[in-house]
Amino acid sequence: MDGSVFIGTWWALVPPLLAIVLAFVTKEVYSSLFVGVAVGVLLYSGFHPWESFVNFFEIMKNSMNLNILIFDVLLGMIIVLMAKSGGSAAYGNWAGTKIKSKRSALLATTGLGMLIFVDDYFNCLTVGSVMRPVTDRYQVSRAKLAYIIDATAAPVCIIAPISSWAAAVNSYVPEDAGISGFQLFLSTIPYNLYAILTLIMVIYISITAFDFGLMKVHEDHAAKGDLFTSGAEEFEQVSEEEVNPNGKVMDLVLPVAVLILTAVGAMIYTGYLGGAEDIVAAFAGCDAEISLIFATMVTIFFMLVLYLPRKVVTFKGFMDSLVEGFKLMIPAVTILIFAWSLKGVGDALGLASFVGGVVGDNASASIFIPAVLFAAAVFLSFSTGTSWGTFAILVPIATALFSGSADLQMMIISVAAVLAGAVCGDHVSPISDTTVMSSAGAQSNHLNHVTTQMQYAVIVAGVSLVGYVFAGIVHIWWVVLGASIIALLAILTGMRILTGRAEKKAEG
Repeated sequence: MDGSVFIGTWWALVPPLLAIVLAFVTKEVYSSLFVGVAVGVLLYSGFHPWESFVNFFEIMKNSMNLNILIFDVLLGMIIVLMAKSGGSAAYGNWAGTKIKSKRSALLATTGLGMLIFVDDYFNCLTVGSVMRPVTDRYQVSRAKLAYIIDATAAPVCIIAPISSWAAAVNSYVPEDAGISGFQLFLSTIPYNLYAILTLIMVIYISITAFDFGLMKVHEDHAAKGDLFTSGAEEFEQVSEEEVNPNGKVMDLVLPVAVLILTAVGAMIYTGYLGGAEDIVAAFAGCDAEISLIFATMVTIFFMLVLYLPRKVVTFKGFMDSLVEGFKLMIPAVTILIFAWSLKGVGDALGLASFVGGVVGDNASASIFIPAVLFAAAVFLSFSTGTSWGTFAILVPIATALFSGSADLQMMIISVAAVLAGAVCGDHVSPISDTTVMSSAGAQSNHLNHVTTQMQYAVIVAGVSLVGYVFAGIVHIWWVVLGASIIALLAILTGMRILTGRAEKKAEG
């Protein structure tokens, strides 16, 4: 059979949807991703056994991002070194004197997540490694920590003009759009309902301590001392005898500061190397992956100088941390490789072009265009696990719908809907790399994170969808955003009141 008959058709949807369904049914993500990739390769190869075997590894090889794998392993080494030096424990003890409650711990985690806006990968793993000792102290479940990390990663990056995400959006806007890519990105920020509402929801549940659905189950278990609920065996903890009891807060704070400053500096430098003439343009054109690898390597050498002369870590312990850091990241690396392979299969089968064609053929100039594009972006990003790939397909379609039109505001709203939908789909997709790295940063079981987060994200997605219908009518950002915020807070408050009544009734 000729595999080309499946390319660019609805069959391209089968592999990612199969992997996602299997993951939820079996509660086992590795085999589910493998089956999805294998089925996709069979379709692409026309069910020819040998070609399928060859294409499986060819697609896997071509889909892997070695830079991100190197960054993950090096950051794993940094996390292990922080623990061995006693820096993580010392920071936890110090934070215990400053952070007096679970609410403060959650808000501090949220605040740090919002501050690290230059790159979502960097955000996911750094916030987890720094705040995990603090949230553990106040019995925050690992699933809740993973949610806060994930909800303050991509949603913050997509509304930050100085970030690697702004660069991606800028590069996908056609030259004949009637507005520059960067100007368009700035204009979409107040219309990016999903990102803004997600951040508001995180703050709301942190302040009110309101949890519902599966997250409440995890939080109830955490209150009894079980932070994981399930999946704790995935993460090898550094044994107590390896941790230096004399570690200082600076053994954690200084490396994190070096990591952040070096990453930001490297991003600016690589941006200038690419021809940028100012800082904003430098961030927009930076090489984020190389910058992050450089920052982690500089941080490791800094930790060598900081730790060894003071003997908080032995030289052997320092070198062993490389292997231990790799072990720590094995779950994340394994899922990333399979997730990238699944995306590669989707690319080979023409998944993005199929969905883009469906949207382009059926969209019409009406008030519902932003809502349609939002839904399409959610579906495409969820199925492929990539928001940037979704940008590449749907942003040109959104701009083309209004090419030569005087209705520039409608173009801005439509592009914002694509960006918001792509972040939403990426946020809840079990095969998204940021979802995987949020699980790794929090050291949470991956499916625990996915299933708990999805219930929270659906509420924000629903409000956003209605918001984009409203935006197609009024075209006034502060009215749309204000109404959407009020609607979200009203829904959450109503749920909180009803949940409280149900609990009292059950107790009575």
